Amino acid sequence: MKTLNFRLLLILLMLFLNSCTSTQIVSSWRDPDSHLHSGDWKKVLVLALLRNETDRRRTEDEMVKYLQGKGVTSYSYLGESFNIKNEEVLRSRLKNDGFDAAVTMRLIDIDREKIFIPGQQYNYPVYYDNFSRYYHRNWPYYNTPGYYTETKKFIIETVIYSIPGDKIIWSGVTETYDPAGSEKLTAEIAGTIRQKMLQEGFIEK
Repeated sequence: MKTLNFRLLLILLMLFLNSCTSTQIVSSWRDPDSHLHSGDWKKVLVLALLRNETDRRRTEDEMVKYLQGKGVTSYSYLGESFNIKNEEVLRSRLKNDGFDAAVTMRLIDIDREKIFIPGQQYNYPVYYDNFSRYYHRNWPYYNTPGYYTETKKFIIETVIYSIPGDKIIWSGVTETYDPAGSEKLTAEIAGTIRQKMLQEGFIEK
């Protein structure tokens, strides 16, 4: 019975660890008059404001996955021939093409922090019976030297706009520690933001 309980505890612990996320919401705001119901959005533009073109496209592709076929990447919709600096033309085009919302993700900063991992010292027994035993077996300590490691914190701002209402309806800032690539980063942010929206009542079931 004890073995069974231990195995059950181990399984639950593994599930808990796998479900943990390194992303957390540090601040958020929502339009109190806006609520989102399932099926409200039919067409959503996603935009990742990242300097690296490869990262931008990869992140937008990941964002689209969480919109269940309703998302459109900015790199495919706003081609090089389109003058994105013309605000009025952009606003009219989005409305005429039937977009309900736009979701933007912007990298605010990357904080790098060095952390010192202290060394470990293992004490061994001392033998004083005679000199030969003392000489061969008496080691004051075995020392593992400390070292530095670097952790990265990605600070991301996510903003959601209503295209028909022409206004911002939700915004939030997240912090993610040492993400394993843009796919994991986007997945964690999407899951964390959705949970926050549910708690706030912005998404109504």
